[in-house]
Amino acid sequence: MTPATKMLDKAKIPYRLHEYQHDANAGAYGLEAAEKLQLPLEWVFKTLVAELDNGTLVVAIIPVDKKLNLKQLAKAAKAKKAAMAAPEKVQRSTGYVLGGVSPIGQKKRLATFIDESAQQLAQIYVSGGRRGLDIELTPTALQDVTQARFVSLV
Repeated sequence: MTPATKMLDKAKIPYRLHEYQHDANAGAYGLEAAEKLQLPLEWVFKTLVAELDNGTLVVAIIPVDKKLNLKQLAKAAKAKKAAMAAPEKVQRSTGYVLGGVSPIGQKKRLATFIDESAQQLAQIYVSGGRRGLDIELTPTALQDVTQARFVSLV
């Protein structure tokens, strides 16, 4: 049980857990998840936390093989600029360790944006709140539980 699974259970949102053996030497956690779970890259999404020019943190959820467009994220968040947040800020704000940051059940609720490509999929996979654990759920369920908006982020 992680804060993410507890939140999904409490909200009665259907999901499936997928565990895999995390390799401590893996550089890209999302790509590792896709490979170990034998999933197409476009189905697996990574959770990134960025800091806006006003100091506010926001969450971006994008496919693991894509690069976040910080200008698009800033525009969606109605800010002038966005930059990747410092690891300490991410961990303090979300309550999760890097590589295991789930968009669900974070310590502080942050404005959340999901790349619009997720809307084309029946199911997507996001971190379950620790390395080696992914949650499978519908994009709409993820949107509901995180109060996110679908926007172009890549």
